[in-house]
Amino acid sequence: MTALNEGWFTEVFQDKGTAFSLQVKRKLHEEQSQFQKLEIYETETFGNLMVLDGCVMLTTRDNFLYHEMMTHPALFTHRDPKKVVIIGGGDCGTLREVLKHPGVEEAWQVEIDERVTRLAEKYFPELCDANDDPRANFFFGDGIQWMRDVEPNSVDVIIIDSTDPVGPAEGLFALDFYRDCMLALRDGGIVVQQSESPLLHTETIIRDIHEDMKKAGFDHVQTLPFPQPVYPTGWWSCTMGGKDKPVKYFREEDAAQRPFVTRYYNPGIHHGALAMPQFMVDALDDQVLPGEA
Repeated sequence: MTALNEGWFTEVFQDKGTAFSLQVKRKLHEEQSQFQKLEIYETETFGNLMVLDGCVMLTTRDNFLYHEMMTHPALFTHRDPKKVVIIGGGDCGTLREVLKHPGVEEAWQVEIDERVTRLAEKYFPELCDANDDPRANFFFGDGIQWMRDVEPNSVDVIIIDSTDPVGPAEGLFALDFYRDCMLALRDGGIVVQQSESPLLHTETIIRDIHEDMKKAGFDHVQTLPFPQPVYPTGWWSCTMGGKDKPVKYFREEDAAQRPFVTRYYNPGIHHGALAMPQFMVDALDDQVLPGEA
C-alpha cells in the first residue's frame, strides 16, 4: 500500500507493521502499462524514484548497492563468464554493471515490460550508459518462456533481477524455472536471484529459493546480504547457485584489480557478504532435502 501525503511518498508494509517514506518535490510521470502501474517522482534527497505497482523499485542515490551486488559477486565467482543473461532488470542498471567486465562477449536483457526500460532511459539515463554497447541485446517478452527456449549449455551466468515474487514475477521463483536455468547453463555456470530481505524472508522466500535451487541441481547455494535503504527493512540479499562449482570461492585477485569503477563492491565486501548472520545459518543449514536424509 502506498500513500502520497503532504509531499511525502510512503510505501506501507501493512502485514509487517512498517513503512518507508521519501520526501518528494513532484511527480514526473505516471502511466499504466500492459503489466503494471509505473510512477516516477523527483525526491528531495534521493534523486529520482521509480515505483512499480506502488512498490519502490529504485532511486538515483542508492541503486548502485543493488546493481553491483547482483552482478559482480557472480561474475567474479565464475571462472570466465562470456555470455550473461539478465531476466528482468528493465532499468538497465544490472546490464551496465555486467558490461563493465571486458571478458563478457554477449549480454541479454530479457524484460517483460518495455516501458520500464524506456522510462529508465529518460529518467535514469546514467543506468543506460551501456544500452548501445554492441554486446548488449534486448528481448521484451516473457523471461520464463525465453529461458525455456534458449539453447542448452549456452549461458555462463543468469541474473534474475526480478520484482517481488508476485504477479508476473512469481514464476521466476519456481522450481521449474530453476531447472530451465540449470539446462541453459554451461559447466561452471552460476545463477543469481534477488532474494528479498533477510530480516523478513529468511524462513520463507530465501529458504524456498535454497530448497528449489538444490532440487534443480545447484549443489552449491549461498545467500549474500547487503544494505539497500529504500527496500523493506533497509537490508536485502541475492542468492547464488553454482552448477558444479562452490560459490564461496571467487577470483579475488581479479576483483581487486578490476579495470572499472565500483562504489560499493570490492573483495572485502564480497568476503563479508559470504558470512551470513547466525540466524540465517540456523534457518538454512538445517534443511533436509529429499534423498539427503
